Amino acid sequence: MTTAFHALHHGGRPLLLPNAWDFASAAALSAAGFAAIGTTSLGVAAANGIPDAAGLARDETVALAGRLVRLPCPVTVDIEAGFSTDPAEVGDLAVELAELGVAGVNLEDGRDDHLADPAAQEALVREVKRRAPGIFLNARTDTYWLGVEASVPATLDRARRYVDAGADGVFVPGLAREGDIAAVTAAVPVPVNVLHLPALGLDRLAELGVRRVSTGSLLFRAALGAAVGTAVAVRDGGQLPAGIPGYAEVDALSG
Repeated sequence: MTTAFHALHHGGRPLLLPNAWDFASAAALSAAGFAAIGTTSLGVAAANGIPDAAGLARDETVALAGRLVRLPCPVTVDIEAGFSTDPAEVGDLAVELAELGVAGVNLEDGRDDHLADPAAQEALVREVKRRAPGIFLNARTDTYWLGVEASVPATLDRARRYVDAGADGVFVPGLAREGDIAAVTAAVPVPVNVLHLPALGLDRLAELGVRRVSTGSLLFRAALGAAVGTAVAVRDGGQLPAGIPGYAEVDALSG
């Protein structure tokens, strides 16, 4: 699966990666024909009553990964900041996931309201690739996401350092202006990942050099909204939304 996942970043269009939060959501997306499935750290954490990006969802993330590798497509896992500042522990996690059959991981440099020291983040990236060389390491920099050092030069400095440390891809959530996107993709020698941008479709992002587009927490948040909206419709005698899967259809996802 890891070789296939690497190859998906070099196709004719950007890889559209939907992000799931449990087995049913991932299985449904796989059944819908998506070539690979990612996880959303917000969805995984919130579904377990844990705040996102707090480094508390390691066990839940690994447990979910162990279920998702049953799917007939590559799976990449969001491991937040690695759930540790110790490179050896982050390397242990990468090995554990690789041995399960996970094809890739996201590793972010955001730390609450600030960015990790780039040298420390390089050490995490380097250790992951040393211990699990086959895994696709998508190095996320949160310059734009956090609004800290939110410029192309600062982003490129971090991106290049992570690539030099062995990252296979670079993820810049919050990068949204066409000129900034084009500047980053032109200067980074590995596939660049951005979040889904309603104003820019896949074809335009491809023209700008983007190789991967993630939905992030969008699907999880949409599902929450749909669930509450459906419950309100039942309570208030409203009309149920169309397209609700049947019981047998959902039950079959675990077959």
